[in-house]
Amino acid sequence: MERILVVDDEADCQTVLAMYLESQGYRVECANSGVEALSIFENAPPDLVISDVMMPEMDGFEFCRRLRTTRLGQLVPFIFLSGQGELESKVEGHSIGADDYLVKPFQSEEILAKVKAQLERSHRIHAEIVRLLQTSSRAVEPQVVAVLPAPAPLPLTPAEERVFWEVIQGYTNKQISDRLFISPRTVQAHLGSIFSKLQLENRAQLVRFALERGYKPPRT
Repeated sequence: MERILVVDDEADCQTVLAMYLESQGYRVECANSGVEALSIFENAPPDLVISDVMMPEMDGFEFCRRLRTTRLGQLVPFIFLSGQGELESKVEGHSIGADDYLVKPFQSEEILAKVKAQLERSHRIHAEIVRLLQTSSRAVEPQVVAVLPAPAPLPLTPAEERVFWEVIQGYTNKQISDRLFISPRTVQAHLGSIFSKLQLENRAQLVRFALERGYKPPRT
């Protein structure tokens, strides 16, 4: 289940947005300020961030700036959802690293479309990273490759391992369901088991786990 961090000091907006996203199958965590959000992100990086602009302690702009200076926060999709609709505010939001900017009041269908689009883009980026690493590894001289230790066997069932390889190649749950001829619910169940066995929180951590330990999808 993909995790979304909602950052907003308005309790009503925070609650409505969290309930709607959870009804769409996402896991949502909330923060009341940029300071709290940074702490949450450091402990368990989400798959996507939705943040208000005007907040106490640290506003959304500063939160986004600081997030983009961290290693884990450089690529996470970031959407501003703000009552400030002026062009200057939108331009500043994009200039400091936001991927999208929506103005309150918002339509639920619109925010869902934006969330899906940003998560799909994130999956494609991860897939391209994997592809580039595979390409570069094939270009390494054979004698260098020979001395590299093989990654440890995955503690997964055969079905879970098939889902594991699909995820690190950037496929969504729906695409994995179609490719492996299993239901989306089964895909999600396997993902939950994979995260538990590998002690990971989300897809982004799973991709990093695979890259850092040298796991590569089997050639077909």
